[in-house]
Amino acid sequence: MSEPTEFRPPTRRAAAAGYIACASATIGFIPLHMIWAFGSSLWTNEERFREWYAEGGAAYLHALNGMALLSGIFALSLVRPWGTVFPRWVPLLAGRQVPRWPVVVLAGILSVFLFLYTLWAIYATFNSDTSEAIFSPWIVAYGIPQFLLWSVGLMVAGWSYYRRTAPRQPSSATTSPSGD
Repeated sequence: MSEPTEFRPPTRRAAAAGYIACASATIGFIPLHMIWAFGSSLWTNEERFREWYAEGGAAYLHALNGMALLSGIFALSLVRPWGTVFPRWVPLLAGRQVPRWPVVVLAGILSVFLFLYTLWAIYATFNSDTSEAIFSPWIVAYGIPQFLLWSVGLMVAGWSYYRRTAPRQPSSATTSPSGD
């Protein structure tokens, strides 16, 4: 096993972005969705919510909460040392370098998806029949800023991770022109 590479720590801005993305995913998203997942019709069209909930909405909400929790942990991995080197408690991988490209690609895909979802939510809010909506149209006053923080935080932390973990180019002063 080769020795892991040392990487620069994230900047304060990148670290803050990672923590903001984590908080948005966990503290911002999960509590309200957990309330709905357990059957509360808070800020919903109660009749439509009950129908949707009975047809699989509960399982959907629990799955969303699980994905939000994983996304929060992932956001932290972009700015914490265990995002570059597996911690000692991870069986078979402890001390090894985390593969860079899967992390970079996932950060890019997830942040773009969340940003596009936010744009869609804005569009849908102003261009849909609210009488057919399951959730109150006012929920976007909370949801849109929360999703923007989540997506932009992931973008900033992901970009920082990409730059910090990039292979270092050898200095031109240490290589001779003949290539020896």
